[in-house]
Amino acid sequence: MISCFNIKQILNFGEMKVSVFFKYILSFICSILLISAPAFAGANVAVKGEGDEVPSYVRSNITGFDFHGEDLHLSSIAGAVARDADFSDVDLHGTTLTLSDLKGSNLNGIDLTDTLSDRVNFQKTDLRNAVLVNMIASGSSFAGAQIDGADFTFAILDSEDQRNLCKIADGVNPTTGVATRDSLECS
Repeated sequence: MISCFNIKQILNFGEMKVSVFFKYILSFICSILLISAPAFAGANVAVKGEGDEVPSYVRSNITGFDFHGEDLHLSSIAGAVARDADFSDVDLHGTTLTLSDLKGSNLNGIDLTDTLSDRVNFQKTDLRNAVLVNMIASGSSFAGAQIDGADFTFAILDSEDQRNLCKIADGVNPTTGVATRDSLECS
């Protein structure tokens, strides 16, 4: 079965480029599918495995919270206000961050692989050495973000964000070994 996160990889096979319009449509469809998934529908707690509960911060104000180094994968932080929070070295892969405000937060070394991060405010965040592989970030803002060493491989970004991030892209991700410029497909 093909997941939404693998579609972009398949469509880019052989250096074929997907139109911007199709990317937005695909992103919207995947967002709707992921948001309406039964695992997150009205749940306050998700379950990672037997007995392992994951907290939910849906529509929460977690401004300034310190989550440094925590394992929050598969959790939901949708609609949350998390300005100036510390998410450094946090495992958030598979998380839903939709409609969240992370402005000014420390996301250094965060794992956002396979996250639904559409319409998220990443302005002035520290995304150095972050892993953002297969992230859907349509409608998000990265203005003023630090991205040295971040890996955006197969991330779905707005084309304007991609162009602006390419202007400051530098470094190699220490976890994946991928250059930031290469992951953003900068020319």
